[in-house]
Amino acid sequence: MQKKKLTIVFWVALAICTAFVIYGAILPKQLEKYTQNITNFIAVHFGWYYLLLVLAILVICVYLLFSRFSSITLGEEGEDPEFSLKSWFAMLFSAGMGIGLVFWTTAEPISHAFTLTPIHKAGTQSAINDAMQFAFFHWGIHAWAVYGIVALVFAYFNFHKGYPGLVSATLVPVFGQRLMRGPLGGAVDVLAIIATVTGVAATLGFGALQINEGLHYLFHAPSNFGVQVVIIIIATILFTWSAWSGIDKGIKNLSNINMILAFVVLVVLFCVGPTLHILNTFTNSLGNYIANFFNMSLRIPQSGGEKFQWMQNWTIFYWAWWVSWAPFVGIFIARVSRGRTIKEFILGVLFVPALVCFMFFAVFGATAIYLQEHHIANIAKEATETATFATLEHFPLGFILSIVTLVVIMIFFVTSADSATYVLGMLSSKGDINPSSFVKVSWGVILALFAIIMIYTGGTQSIQNLLIIAALPFSVVIIFMIWGLFKALSHEKPRSHQKILGQDYKVLHYRKSELEAEAREAESER
Repeated sequence: MQKKKLTIVFWVALAICTAFVIYGAILPKQLEKYTQNITNFIAVHFGWYYLLLVLAILVICVYLLFSRFSSITLGEEGEDPEFSLKSWFAMLFSAGMGIGLVFWTTAEPISHAFTLTPIHKAGTQSAINDAMQFAFFHWGIHAWAVYGIVALVFAYFNFHKGYPGLVSATLVPVFGQRLMRGPLGGAVDVLAIIATVTGVAATLGFGALQINEGLHYLFHAPSNFGVQVVIIIIATILFTWSAWSGIDKGIKNLSNINMILAFVVLVVLFCVGPTLHILNTFTNSLGNYIANFFNMSLRIPQSGGEKFQWMQNWTIFYWAWWVSWAPFVGIFIARVSRGRTIKEFILGVLFVPALVCFMFFAVFGATAIYLQEHHIANIAKEATETATFATLEHFPLGFILSIVTLVVIMIFFVTSADSATYVLGMLSSKGDINPSSFVKVSWGVILALFAIIMIYTGGTQSIQNLLIIAALPFSVVIIFMIWGLFKALSHEKPRSHQKILGQDYKVLHYRKSELEAEAREAESER
């Protein structure tokens, strides 16, 4: 039964990823040099492309929110949501941000304000204001628009139209079935797999580095490549077990637990930290983010030098990261969003997680900046991986919060990889929404090896380089996916629930659906 699901796409993608792992193990310095050269070329010649692409995707999402297609159900007509709102948001967030959010919430604002700054002189109030608004910019609705549009395309074609859960299937309206069922379609799916492996392995690399540095900072454990390999191996065992359990039990339960723990740390730090400063920073940063939204979206420093380097290291890196994560997060979000309308989907995916990201950056980032400004601690001198722990230690319950943060990072590690093995299994099993355990475990091992090689060939810089390189070709695929979506939507004649049944009935029916979803979850847990 399992052997029938092992497609040529699976073997080709697996062979390419394995070849990369072997090459990185044998010639790490050469790989680091080549990736750095390619990354520099992309940043110089395609920075404008990334900025325009991501902004255009955001505009398309907003259009769909208010378009005549907003009432279309991402599933069969009248189908109820599979998961309750609580579980849906938890899985969206755990898969979509995970380790990256914990990794950067403290380190990014501190870096923007006191090290390499985007606009103003380091350490000034203007630089601090820039730091927070650019952190909001990088982790706000631009990122979720990239995830959202890819997820929407997958959910529409897979659940509403009945197409296989493959990237190639979403391009059928553009290129036709003959091409997409042949070698070209297979090549597209292989490209999606490689982008996913690179994006997720990068996150696992960040996670392993931060867990190791956290253990070193808190318990003086050794900080070296060997320990990081052990961390990745332990995490691989955990997420492989979780993937084996299935999405209904493993991923859902871990995501719910982790969101609770993450918010516990957030709320406690908000209460014991500089609360008024955090509230003022959040309000001011949100205002700056809205006021300078389009300026940041299209900003390319013309003078070159450090300001251009900043854009390459941060904005271009992030936009590439979101694109490389798009097939993974997109398919996973689509999988857990079945039964929701396009309007519900876009509102939930675009704005709610972005607001949560703003809250995390306001609490952790503003607290770190407060310590730096008042000369309580020199957080700017800390390594990226230890900035959060260095911040927490200056407040009551700091050691306990650091321990909980380590647990959150580990669970984010597991849920991200867990979700990725499921998605990679789908992409390499003809879109099967229940890929075989063998396929999922195979991809789990490859993800672990990929993360190890990324760390081995140069740490965080190597990870960033590979992300930017892998994202460029897949960004072209995203453009064709959007084209395919609009071609298919042009044949739709969506009916308005409000006109047929009345607004009150729609609200009651939606609430009934949520209660039924919660009941199904409770029954499955029993």
